[in-house]
Amino acid sequence: MTVDFQPLFRSAIGFDRMARLLDTARTAADVPSYPPYNIEKTGEDSYVLTMAVAGFGVDDLEISAQDNTLLIIGRAPEEQGQRRYLHRGIAGRAFERRFVLADHMTVSGAELVNGLLHVSLRRVVPEALKPRRIEIAAAAPQAPRVLENAPEEKAAA
Repeated sequence: MTVDFQPLFRSAIGFDRMARLLDTARTAADVPSYPPYNIEKTGEDSYVLTMAVAGFGVDDLEISAQDNTLLIIGRAPEEQGQRRYLHRGIAGRAFERRFVLADHMTVSGAELVNGLLHVSLRRVVPEALKPRRIEIAAAAPQAPRVLENAPEEKAAA
């Protein structure tokens, strides 16, 4: 099913990133699910992406973040000698996973523990974009004004 958002964007300016995001989400179902991963919310503005990367070492993995995209690349480790597997259930193939990050998301660290890659992410909103309270200045109270023409108007009547 294809959804056309073009009528929505006829009167909107600067929402082309949203259109790309919707298109990416639509095609995400076609992307292979290797390696498996979890996304965990660990605080108000913090998350941890945990990816199962059995058989990969620190030198086999590369993580980069650019333009609201987190890219994790795994290069298949070199086979040591000639092995003859009777059954090979541990996938050791190369992979490339992309994750779309919301605005102001930053990668704060990554670690590889027991075959699991943990990538920590935080939302850091710049001070200029945070809501701020605007103080209302009170004007000095003014004394009531006396209309000077009022007595003349009564005399004329």
